[in-house]
Amino acid sequence: MAKKKAKKTAAKKGGKKEILVVASKVKAHIKSKGMMTSSDAVAALNDKVYQMLDAAAARTKANRRSTVKPQDL
Repeated sequence: MAKKKAKKTAAKKGGKKEILVVASKVKAHIKSKGMMTSSDAVAALNDKVYQMLDAAAARTKANRRSTVKPQDL
């Protein structure tokens, strides 16, 4: 339990970010296209998801809302 708290705290402080994407699902989708997934592709996708969510949150805030909507993405 202490390790989970430490991991969440590290993510909040700008340390290693929690994985938001399901690696097995990403790899399965890419495999269904007849391709392979590099070892760092999932981490790069995770970084892109964080960027999208941060931008959506900023847009939501700029529009004086507290709910992120599809148009914010």
